[in-house]
Amino acid sequence: MPLPAKATHRQTRAHNQGLVLRTLYDHGPVSRAEVARLTGLTRTTVSQLVNAFLSDGLAREVGRGPSSGGKAPILVQVDGDARHVIGLDLGERAFNGAVVNLHGEIRRTASLPVGGRNGDEALEVVYRLVDQLVGEVPGLLLGIGVGTPGIVDAGDGTIRWAVNLDWQDLPLGRLLRERFAVPTYVANDSRAAAFAEYRFAGEGASANLIAIRVGHGIGAGVVLGGELFHGDGFGAGEIGHTGIVDDGKACRCGRFGCLETVASSRAILSDATEAAEATPDSFLGRRLAAHGTLDLEAIRAGLDAGDESTRRVVVAAGRFLGAAVASLIGALNIHRIVLIGSVAALGEPWLEAVRDEAARRSLGMLGGRTRIDIGRASTDEVVLGAAALLMVRELGLVPAR
Repeated sequence: MPLPAKATHRQTRAHNQGLVLRTLYDHGPVSRAEVARLTGLTRTTVSQLVNAFLSDGLAREVGRGPSSGGKAPILVQVDGDARHVIGLDLGERAFNGAVVNLHGEIRRTASLPVGGRNGDEALEVVYRLVDQLVGEVPGLLLGIGVGTPGIVDAGDGTIRWAVNLDWQDLPLGRLLRERFAVPTYVANDSRAAAFAEYRFAGEGASANLIAIRVGHGIGAGVVLGGELFHGDGFGAGEIGHTGIVDDGKACRCGRFGCLETVASSRAILSDATEAAEATPDSFLGRRLAAHGTLDLEAIRAGLDAGDESTRRVVVAAGRFLGAAVASLIGALNIHRIVLIGSVAALGEPWLEAVRDEAARRSLGMLGGRTRIDIGRASTDEVVLGAAALLMVRELGLVPAR
């Protein structure tokens, strides 16, 4: 095997640029001398690179620090609004997007209904949404980060298969790069949400996390050693389409008895509707008669009212999810699992059912050390995660936890 070639001057400079920029980002406001100390680079090299960032607008001087006897040093930090990223969440009912600055702060938002569109029609909605957001960017656009359902090749941004949008081998990353002339990163939505949960809402120093997103669909994002785990075929975390009920209901993937058929929001609402029709005098029955349909708010209201039929539906869904969680505990032995997505709004009765079933079905010493919680109350996980992943790829910057 040939020995690795010596790094070129360009490679060395690129490495040093990234090192200095990350130091300004993570430790700023900070003096040039302190950057040199933290990075191990010479003061001359640091000064040249910092001046380049100042000229490019990526960094700015923010006054002077305390003096240690001589002239007070000038402090520098990355300007969070020097660049912006467009983050997209291609959900089932609506495509949502936001303009996000380098500190992970949302500056603008936009949303377009999907209206049952799929294929090329759904792609046109993506284009319209980005067109709208591009016009809202207050400055320079660094790139576009996308979180989408389905199996996604994160290397080139190709969506290998997205059942609900009828996308197969769609080169979304390339299409957006060519249309908008900016770097683009495409990831599975559950993995983008997991990265956001890890970066923006993490507690403690653990570098491992499983985030399970439960809504119309169900998917898990896995963070190992601080990095997203995609799997050999980019399908890691596709737990929604694993069989959990023998001879169960038909799933939209073409199989039967998948986790989504018993634990997703669609499954919960279907079971709740059946219960309401069977017991018209119950809380759910009266709610269905009054509104003609049920939603998750109605389910939550039924729980708050102490309605037993509502509780049975919610607990059953939670137990099915808990069985899937037990498999993850046994396979990965990750101590921190968070539940996110619209169904997480059902709160404690659902969460306790998940916890109880996961503990019952997993090895005691593993399940006993696993913490299962509801994640932060936010609808922006996918948008923020997709934006953060783009920042990592283009600048090596990771918004702080």
